[in-house]
Amino acid sequence: MTYRIAVLPGDGIGPEIMPAARRVLAEVGDFEFHEYAIGAVALDTYGLPLPEDTLNGCRQSDAVLLGAVGTGVQPTDPATPRAEQGLLELRSRLGLFANLRPVRPLPALRAASPLKSEHVEGVDLLVVRELTGGLYFGDRGREGAGGGQRAHDTCQYTVAEIERVTRVAFEMALRRARARGRPPRLASVDKANALETSRLWREVVTRVAAQDYPDVDVEHVLVDTAAMRLVTAPARFDVLLTENMFGDILSDEAAALAGSLGLLSSASMPALPQPGRSARGSLFEPVHGSAPDIAGKGIASPLGMILSAALLLRHGLGLEQEADAVEDAVEHAIDAGLRTRDLGGTDDTETATRAVLSALSSSPGRRTP
Repeated sequence: MTYRIAVLPGDGIGPEIMPAARRVLAEVGDFEFHEYAIGAVALDTYGLPLPEDTLNGCRQSDAVLLGAVGTGVQPTDPATPRAEQGLLELRSRLGLFANLRPVRPLPALRAASPLKSEHVEGVDLLVVRELTGGLYFGDRGREGAGGGQRAHDTCQYTVAEIERVTRVAFEMALRRARARGRPPRLASVDKANALETSRLWREVVTRVAAQDYPDVDVEHVLVDTAAMRLVTAPARFDVLLTENMFGDILSDEAAALAGSLGLLSSASMPALPQPGRSARGSLFEPVHGSAPDIAGKGIASPLGMILSAALLLRHGLGLEQEADAVEDAVEHAIDAGLRTRDLGGTDDTETATRAVLSALSSSPGRRTP
């Protein structure tokens, strides 16, 4: 079967690392790649951060692969469209309400983590972040002028929005528990001691847990406590369920456990991913951003992009064996000594890509010619 993939290289290092993912995917399956503009590139060409042509192309594809969005420079006029608005709008228009961010530090890279090796041993967690609600999508604006100027951003959630992402998190907790042979655990993160939206969040999670997931060990954790535990005892977490902004912050903190933000991948889903089945219209991207300071130098790590392609195979297309093969190839390349600059080495983008492709060539998940 041939799959249609919408490719959105985006800004900064996005166009430099996207070819690595395409080359890896081509080794394990048959794909048609169709490229579209988003972010600052789209603003320059079309005057919009998300052109309709890009949106339509994503809707017509089996999955979407995104590089990075943003230039690192914010316009002085708050009314000027920003590159990042293209990504927020894409998530909303495609209904991508659940973001999955796995974090599993590789044994060969424990020394690269800022934490002591014994603190990251056994860490294998998944952040499930609500992606289309909260502060990023609430009412916002500015009033007044000069010293009296005010700005506001409104955080709001409905019961339905909380419940649907909660069910995704519980189902992922059950799935991970079966795969690992251990009891299912879930930590729901909120700020219920201060925020009304968090109090509603906790009420909904508690109800869903009691009604439909009584076998899952559920813990409610305040966001400040969760941030502390990610540093002091990260291995105690399995699935972390969070609202949008908390998830944005905590998932980046968790990424540091792996040794570099450049290693982390993510999946944004319009529904619960089913093993062995495709989830049409899902989006996959590395979490590191556009890194404009190193753009154009050919030194960016492609590993987060490649691992995002692995998530596309698993959660977007239901190709478990192929996804395992890509992830194993990345791990084997690192075990063999691959170290990009973010990991303290000197390997550039092309060298890292070739190392993964070489490891993949002998993998059982590779497509048979």
